[in-house]
Amino acid sequence: MSIEICYVIVGMLILFAIFDLIVGVTNDAVNFLNSSIGSKAAPFKIIMIIASAGILAGVTFSAGMMEVARKGIFNPELFTMPELLTIFLAVMLTDILLLDLFNTYGLPTSTTVSIVFELLGSAVALSMIKLTVHADSGLRLMDYINSGKAITIISGILLSIIVAFASGAIVQFISRLIFTFNYEKRLKYYGALWGGMALTCITFFILVKGAKGATFMDAQMVTWIKNHSLAIMGCIFVTSAIILQILIIAFKVNILKPVVLVGTFALAMAFAANDLVNFIGVPLAGLNAFKTALVSSDPLNISMEALGGKIHTQTYIMLIAGAIMVVTLWFSRKARTVTETEISLGQQDEGMERFESVWLSRRIVNLFHSLFVSVKAVSPPVIGKIVAKRIAPIPEDISIGEKEKPSFDLLRASVNLMVASAVVSLATSLKLPLSTTYVTFMVAMGSSFSDQAWGRESAVYRITGVLTVIGGWFMTALIAFVVSFVCGFIIYYFKMPGVAGLIIFVFFMILKNKKRHEGNEKTKEEITIYVLEEVEDFESSVAATFDHLALHLRSIRLSLKTTFNGLFEEDLDTLREQRRKVKQFQMSSNIIIANIFKVLRLLQRADHKGSYNYYQIIRRLQKINDGHRDTVIRSTMHVANRHKGLLPAQIEELKEIKTEILYIFEQVELAFIKKDIVDCNHIGARFHYLRDLVDLYNANQIARIREESSKTRLSIMYYAISGNCVMMAKQTVKLLEIFNEALPSKDGANACSGLHLD
Repeated sequence: MSIEICYVIVGMLILFAIFDLIVGVTNDAVNFLNSSIGSKAAPFKIIMIIASAGILAGVTFSAGMMEVARKGIFNPELFTMPELLTIFLAVMLTDILLLDLFNTYGLPTSTTVSIVFELLGSAVALSMIKLTVHADSGLRLMDYINSGKAITIISGILLSIIVAFASGAIVQFISRLIFTFNYEKRLKYYGALWGGMALTCITFFILVKGAKGATFMDAQMVTWIKNHSLAIMGCIFVTSAIILQILIIAFKVNILKPVVLVGTFALAMAFAANDLVNFIGVPLAGLNAFKTALVSSDPLNISMEALGGKIHTQTYIMLIAGAIMVVTLWFSRKARTVTETEISLGQQDEGMERFESVWLSRRIVNLFHSLFVSVKAVSPPVIGKIVAKRIAPIPEDISIGEKEKPSFDLLRASVNLMVASAVVSLATSLKLPLSTTYVTFMVAMGSSFSDQAWGRESAVYRITGVLTVIGGWFMTALIAFVVSFVCGFIIYYFKMPGVAGLIIFVFFMILKNKKRHEGNEKTKEEITIYVLEEVEDFESSVAATFDHLALHLRSIRLSLKTTFNGLFEEDLDTLREQRRKVKQFQMSSNIIIANIFKVLRLLQRADHKGSYNYYQIIRRLQKINDGHRDTVIRSTMHVANRHKGLLPAQIEELKEIKTEILYIFEQVELAFIKKDIVDCNHIGARFHYLRDLVDLYNANQIARIREESSKTRLSIMYYAISGNCVMMAKQTVKLLEIFNEALPSKDGANACSGLHLD
């Protein structure tokens, strides 16, 4: 590798540092935004300003991973400058690719784990190359690599999962027993003491995490803080409690809000001080290696033992990095996607579940259910009643809009921040390898578990989500090691052509992930349309229900049209695309049904009679979805399995069936949109025509079966699709009957009365 190429690589490292900062803050923003955004402790802009201030303050404490990048994973004195640049370039390419992938799917992972295992992978690759080239050197792989760091990180993951989850669950349970869900009244009496304890943990966390790397603290001051920890904590507690009590009595302030906001600042600061330097640590190490080599007489072969010493990083570099973090925090849509994952897994009320259930989550739920039943059986009934009463959640207020409603309350948000700060501070003081990302996530999951957010209706989905995130943490280590290992080999042997190829691949994947994320965001926006923001009165709520039904029927109509065409043409890509949308349609349907439940609860509270058949929308809608799903899946699997295609006669018959079912869908959809009372006799006549048509074509199909021109699988699919069309058409007309009843004509007559579909 020539010195000119080294110049190019150093320039690339500096450029990649900017990209890495962007993907890094996108992933780690969940650490400090989750509690404040989820509890709506303040307006979103205020939360972002406080988090931004925490980041800018944190960069003055930055020391973190700089030493790890230079000498924590490998021994730099055994490598030359070009070899180290190869290692560092492989790390940066892998890190950008890996974190962007996790961000696309909204999965929070540890930037520390990624950088450590990327350094380990590329360093092992270069070490193996050196051992092959210099077989007589007498060195072993372990002489090049510090494997103890990797083992420490893996043990840190396991320790984080257990300690953080248990701590969050226990503290939240005790807090809920003391304050209950109706905590506002009890804050007046002992809220100041509790808030003082929370602020003590959070403030001491700032000191413990920040003192190590603060540019304005000398070693003597750091030692003094460590030796006087108890006295410092006592002073913070007394001062905080007094100030909070004054705020409660004199200003009627909800003290949990400042506690949550201070905690947000603290975690944002810790993030900037200890995690985000991961992304500039490697490029700066490469720059230091390059500068050190240039002043020597043989820059390409000199040993890099100088990197083993202490190297000061200029403050202005940290401030530039902090500015990039802040800008990314404000404008990154993927950062909000990652944050939404953790918030959705901990939301108190039922809602759209992002993850499906798997066998392991079901086994875990069954295990805990059996455990709780056993504990309840041996516990005194009196104690059980008292505990159940104090931890019973408050019924959902359906009058509050979805956007205004917090995912969880301020008490849980403050517990999340207090416990996460305490656990990380304790681990730091004991030199235990805990990750801030893992601790904050698992504490949030533990507190949501204690708050019964994982109820019987949502537990399997939430646990699947948690298992997915935890599995992603271990996959981070594996993927980071393997990809960085491969990149190291490619860069070493293929030089600049290899580098160019890797860069093209990385940016191709980033663009692909960007399109996938935009598609997911578009799908999310489409589904959000169906959310009924407020339920105030019966009439407007019913009108909104039929607006949503119109949109839903339109989506199913277009999907059916596309599915039929894909089946006729045996277009597998089109059919697979429609199958992917099935889950989206089911989620939309679930939201509409949840809205109907809200309206029914409103009717019960207001003692409103309403429409007797309004609730039957649920059954009709579910059957329509079942028919649509079955049609799409059968069509897709038939073509995917490369079974014999439809016969020309079958295609012509299904085209007529398609025309009738789509017409019925469209007419009912238009009625719902225009709020026009429709004469059901016309629609009913088209349904009867469709049913007679299907009966006729089924008879034709029997003849084809006897002639053996239609094979068994083809016949099964044909009967299923035609039957689904009759069923969906019938249920759609039934929806029209309910619509006419809910919105009667001026003369009081129901335009669908006397209609017989059976």
